Amino acid sequence: MQSLQKAVLGVESSFELAPQARKRTLYRLDGGSGTDENLRWLLARGYQILAKGFSGKRANALATHVTRWDAYDGKSYLGWVTPHFDLGSPVRVVVKRRLHKGNYKHSYYVTTLTFPSKQAFMDRYDQRGAAEIEQFRSDKDGLHLSARRKQSFAAQKALILLTDLVHNLLADFQRRALVDSPFADWGLKRIVRDLLAVPGRLHFHSGQLKRIELLASHPYSGNLIPCLERYCSDPFWPSF
Repeated sequence: MQSLQKAVLGVESSFELAPQARKRTLYRLDGGSGTDENLRWLLARGYQILAKGFSGKRANALATHVTRWDAYDGKSYLGWVTPHFDLGSPVRVVVKRRLHKGNYKHSYYVTTLTFPSKQAFMDRYDQRGAAEIEQFRSDKDGLHLSARRKQSFAAQKALILLTDLVHNLLADFQRRALVDSPFADWGLKRIVRDLLAVPGRLHFHSGQLKRIELLASHPYSGNLIPCLERYCSDPFWPSF
């Protein structure tokens, strides 16, 4: 809870969010931040919320009060329910039901907004940034962050900072080199494992890259060459 409050207060300070501006500001939170304490605190400060609830036990209890389930995304069902908990402000609640290994799993979602349908509700929730999935998981898998551990705190901190640097460089490479190529939708893990592992040579002259050679028999080399040429010819290069 404290980390959320500090982050929100930092945003308020940076953007000088007055109470009227907060009423137009929506916080979309995943289940890890969707505790009653967090939601009450945000609502008390005047924000709009669209959050996944923290409690699995509560989700199962709410599911028993759903009177109608409608199909959603081909693998789950949604139902409106009247909340029996108090967050200090009026909210609407949707429960999601999905079948997992022969058993029903439930989760619930809370919002202060009004939506024309349950699907519109969930579609809007799924538009959140999702950094916890896209960045953190890709760094753990693609850059093997979870597999590398240093005994000293300073060494581990340096490793994390280097991983952040590599993440940013690869994100820049993906945006500028792989756009409009067969690799445009590749994630960080595939870029590192499959694309950057293509055998080849870089030829420099007087500190300038003059020629790129890749193993001709490799299945990705033909499409990768134009990407590398575009990336190397781009006038923008980060300075260190």
